[in-house]
Amino acid sequence: MGKHIGIDTANGLIGGWLAVPEGKPRGGLVVIQEIFGVNAHIRSVADRFASHGYAALAPALFDPVKADVELDYTADGIAHGRELVAAIGFERALHGVSAAIQELQALTTTTSHPDRPRTAAIGYCWGGSVAFLAATRLGLPAVCYYGARTMPFVGERAQAALLFHFGERDASIPPADIAKIRAAQPQAQICVWPAGHGFNCDQRADYDDDCASKALAVTLQFLQRELG
Repeated sequence: MGKHIGIDTANGLIGGWLAVPEGKPRGGLVVIQEIFGVNAHIRSVADRFASHGYAALAPALFDPVKADVELDYTADGIAHGRELVAAIGFERALHGVSAAIQELQALTTTTSHPDRPRTAAIGYCWGGSVAFLAATRLGLPAVCYYGARTMPFVGERAQAALLFHFGERDASIPPADIAKIRAAQPQAQICVWPAGHGFNCDQRADYDDDCASKALAVTLQFLQRELG
């Protein structure tokens, strides 16, 4: 369903995976990668949201430091992904998200609701934290899956609606951190599922089909509410 495209950003040209539905999209969705790059899993996530009517674009946020990253879910992949996360930083990652928004605008512009946001962000793992910053700094409604790196920014004021998904057995996001997020973002919708970290990814050991399906249903309700 999707295809590779180029995206002009403040840091030069990066790649991206764009999946569009048949007919007029219901809205745009920036799909923000894990530390493993825009790999087969992230491309399948974008394709899935396109099947639900959204134009989904996954920008390759690591491209300014290393192009075409697709890492395996192994110890070596994790180590390399963490190095790339440190190298790119959140500011340059948000440049990529901003550019993806511009790419999606032409597909999602509507005159029927000019005052409503027509693009949202959804991110996973590291991307969950980037999605949170997209809500606080770029004003996008955002869905944040198990973003453990959110804590340094948790006090930032959200400019749009937030939905968090956590796994109750996720050692990287202990209950105390979830409690801090609830306190700092009382307007946010927070779901805690009986699962571990990465429960949405069918290529990871912690994948949980039941929790992933239920979280997707909640996410689609959120997108329907925020984008239409």
